[in-house]
Amino acid sequence: MKAAPVRTCVGCGVRAPQAELVRLVAAGRDLVLDPRRRLPGRGAWLHREPVCWDTFVQRRGAVRSLRSTPSRDAREALRAALMSAGRMH
Repeated sequence: MKAAPVRTCVGCGVRAPQAELVRLVAAGRDLVLDPRRRLPGRGAWLHREPVCWDTFVQRRGAVRSLRSTPSRDAREALRAALMSAGRMH
């Protein structure tokens, strides 16, 4: 039996099975949700928990998995997208 891929949440830093996390990618200066996990480019992972989204917004500095430093505005826009996507499910 093959083990499920494990990724690290860029919000809380806890490792979890990939299926429990949502993927985001850097698209220029923006961060984009990748619900199908198929968009090209560097990806990062977040838990589906608002506390992780808030922690990610508060972080400063580079996100190693993205090899970039998203602006606070880009992080807040991502949190808004996550919140609206959460209401749809």
